[in-house]
Amino acid sequence: MFESLSERLERSFKILKGQGKITEINVAETLKDVRKALLDADVNYKVAKTFTDDVKAKALGQNVLLAVKPNELMVKIVHDELAQLMGGEHVDINIKGNPAVILMSGLQGSGKTTFSGKLANMLKNKRGKKPLLVACDVYRPAAIEQLRVVGAQIGVPVYSELDSKSPIDIAQNAIKQAKKDGNDVVIIDTAGRLAVDEQMMNEIAAIKAAVSPHEILFVVDSMTGQDAVNTAKEFNERLNFDGVVLTKLDGDTRGGAALSIRSVVDKPIKFVGTGEKMEAIDLFHPARMADRILGMGDIVSLVERAQEQFDEEEARKLSKKIAKNQFDFNDFMGQIQQIKKMGNLKDLASMIPGVGKAIKDVDLDDKSFAGIEAIIQSMTPYERENPTSLNNSRKNRIVRGSGRDIQEVNRLLKQFNEMQKMMRMVQKQKLPNIKR
Repeated sequence: MFESLSERLERSFKILKGQGKITEINVAETLKDVRKALLDADVNYKVAKTFTDDVKAKALGQNVLLAVKPNELMVKIVHDELAQLMGGEHVDINIKGNPAVILMSGLQGSGKTTFSGKLANMLKNKRGKKPLLVACDVYRPAAIEQLRVVGAQIGVPVYSELDSKSPIDIAQNAIKQAKKDGNDVVIIDTAGRLAVDEQMMNEIAAIKAAVSPHEILFVVDSMTGQDAVNTAKEFNERLNFDGVVLTKLDGDTRGGAALSIRSVVDKPIKFVGTGEKMEAIDLFHPARMADRILGMGDIVSLVERAQEQFDEEEARKLSKKIAKNQFDFNDFMGQIQQIKKMGNLKDLASMIPGVGKAIKDVDLDDKSFAGIEAIIQSMTPYERENPTSLNNSRKNRIVRGSGRDIQEVNRLLKQFNEMQKMMRMVQKQKLPNIKR
């Protein structure tokens, strides 16, 4: 995410490294490089110019404290301006209504259908809502079936009318059905096109007029840069949408859409999609995104994701097993599954300060666990519960069953033993009493 932009900005700040103070000359040189980095990231030209002008005014208007180096001050100013550029504060979705109606809009291929499922899943599991998905894309082949598959995957009902070609009728009937069944949120997945056209705009404007949605979200592929911003302008002129969703932020995102869209359409980015899984959805926090763009990581979001998968009762049981030296391969496999639920591994690792740059060329995804899982799954229930039972005969059988080699099996056992020791050490440590 934003790897190229992050590297360019880091190089820009090095111009000030070693400088005794901030001057108009070295600031101008630094910001010339920053502006070029933003333009290369496909940020709107006017946005990039205004941004660097604002940074320059603030940098020259501040005295550098003796304890703060000029390049560090510039990073702080750029960080704050980036956060402001992307909206400053997180803006939540409006789900007040009975039912609350959410209308999804965007071009074909932007990820509307998948995001509709992610949003329904989040509202169901994190906010205790009872959502209904509505299939109003009556043009794209298999669009209705795609939404049904998504709905089945997350346990959310899908309303569709196979014989109807009227998205307005379908949407209105779905809201009636939601009231009847007690669904408190209705998410309407609409049709998209490969480009903006009058027919599409008229249709989605008519749906808006017919159902009076509480929230209209514009879904955009973050990899399309300035094209995304231009499309957002056209949709906003017709729909006056409430917020933006950036999808595919786990891909090769240059950053143009994320950094330009708020300034151009004056609407907040509310959500980002960070992978294919239904759990791969994050609230958009401008300051945290600025942290990531500048290579500072995002520990807060990482902790939040971990807490979502955290089960207190399971943690207590696990703690007792560790204390009794009973942590086994079943527990280990359980921990792997929890990590995988947190999202894309490379995205998770990039939230740790300094790690993103270090792993930018590393192929890191869920497949990284495939070998470990194959080995553990090839063990008998007894072997999983009793790791010390794994003699050479058992290991050779596991090799045949898992398709891995003996070195991998031995390496896993060694790592597992070291992990057990570390867990016992942590368990024995007592926190000191802190007097206030």
